Amino acid sequence: MTALVFAASLFFTEPAPLDMPRAEAYFIAEPDGSRRLEDRYDVFDLWLGRAVDGRWMDDSFRVFVLATLDALPPALAAAQTETRVDYEAQRVAPERRNDDHLAAMVDMLSPVEPAKEFERPRQKPRGYRDVRYWQGTNTAAIVCTWLPEKSDVWRFASWELADDDDFAAMLETFQREFIEKREWEKLSGAKTGESAEAKPRRRRKDEGPQERDLLRRDLRHSVAAYESWHMTDADEFSVIDCLPARGFVTSLTNDLRIMRTKYAETVPSPINVSNTLSVARIYSNREDYLEAAGDDMQWSAAYWNPGRRELVAYLPVQGEQQLLRTIRHEAFHQYLSYACSMMSAAPWFNEGYAQYFEDVDDADWRIAVTAEDLNRLEDMLLPLVLMDYSQFYDGTDAERRLKYRLAWSIAFFIENGAPKVRFRPFENLKKDYIDALLKTRDMRKATGAAFGSTDKFKNFVSEWKKFWLRRGL
Repeated sequence: MTALVFAASLFFTEPAPLDMPRAEAYFIAEPDGSRRLEDRYDVFDLWLGRAVDGRWMDDSFRVFVLATLDALPPALAAAQTETRVDYEAQRVAPERRNDDHLAAMVDMLSPVEPAKEFERPRQKPRGYRDVRYWQGTNTAAIVCTWLPEKSDVWRFASWELADDDDFAAMLETFQREFIEKREWEKLSGAKTGESAEAKPRRRRKDEGPQERDLLRRDLRHSVAAYESWHMTDADEFSVIDCLPARGFVTSLTNDLRIMRTKYAETVPSPINVSNTLSVARIYSNREDYLEAAGDDMQWSAAYWNPGRRELVAYLPVQGEQQLLRTIRHEAFHQYLSYACSMMSAAPWFNEGYAQYFEDVDDADWRIAVTAEDLNRLEDMLLPLVLMDYSQFYDGTDAERRLKYRLAWSIAFFIENGAPKVRFRPFENLKKDYIDALLKTRDMRKATGAAFGSTDKFKNFVSEWKKFWLRRGL
């Protein structure tokens, strides 16, 4: 094995991209009466996302991180959340000769407590102004910063080691293969046309960078170091993926464009979300997906993470069409979250319409349902519309499937049966629900406001039952 191949396999193993920054939604009422959603992000997550150029993990759980130290971390006394635009305006470049600035940045990134006194190699490598090691006597990780000869910007790397690694041997390898042979420079050429510091799109002179532009830039930066990851852009969403074939992502972006139009036409948003950007992250296999998803999502095929503002999925063994169906479902959750200013809609509405769009207007119950079953299902409607998510997801797989299809049957009826009911008593049900959710911030209160009264709900159930009987179950 050549030294170059050895170094590449040693340091740059399996990509482990950072999560999206944590976000909080603010519901802004403008003087003209319009309403809009404003996302504000954890400032330390924003700093970390801009600083870290890449993260990798090998089979022995060694974690390698590479970063560029071109901005000071946020002050502890500063605001903890900011829009990307405000954060960008407040970024401060460190002074190259200020050791306190460098130590503050190292402290933010180091996986171990940095030593108060750094060490230098016995002999400074050629092509560097300075190289410093910060791990001190800690043998769990190597922590290094270096200043290239023709640069004013410090770079950073940390390498968390395996328990049985010989620290001295690993440090020697790092110094020889990564620093002296400048393995880190491979990052800048990882993918043609996708630099780590891709700039926001050019705008008119009277406009600064917008939230969507900055999010796109940060998203591109988050995967630019990895050969296996790619980013695909569209006006209202961006997709990052590590799928082996590129054709599916083209189909997906076209489908998402169509589906987002259908979402908006079917469930209009009363607030302005024009400055938001929907993000999807797609893994090539279930194993990598589950590692990223965590213990709480081991049962899932995909999920929408509102706290991180990203839809996460993987390519299942059933193939691309199944993935497309799954993403149609999760993308509705994503759309509705923005449409409701990140306030959680009740599962009968949220999961019902997600199933509706996943099936693309298919009227198949996908479970055994007879006319006699409708009497039992009729009795389940009131408990269902009052359920929170823990109640909706509780039970066996068969029980959950029944609740999903029952919620779907409500959405399907609202779209296909309710408009034909005499005097159209349910014409504004969707609008009333979302308006009430924005006002009350309570999914159950919104359900009560949308249905209006016990008599109206009984009428809804009666018409729902007539509709499905007429369809000839």
